[in-house]
Amino acid sequence: MSETRSSFLKRGNLLLVAVVTLGIVIPGVARRFLGEAGYNDLGMIVFILGYAGMIFIVWYGWIRPLDISGPEP
Repeated sequence: MSETRSSFLKRGNLLLVAVVTLGIVIPGVARRFLGEAGYNDLGMIVFILGYAGMIFIVWYGWIRPLDISGPEP
């Protein structure tokens, strides 16, 4: 059981979890505060840009380098 836990808690996996969490939490909190201040449209833009930025970082850092091509014929 400790092998499964230690294999998940590697630096890359923890960084991925942190990026995804912060990419959702920070824009969400900013959107909430801007919405309460009367800037609902600006809050939506901040959330969309923050979420899209997080998706781009995850794609660029973790998904793009993967070699997912099929076998050579």
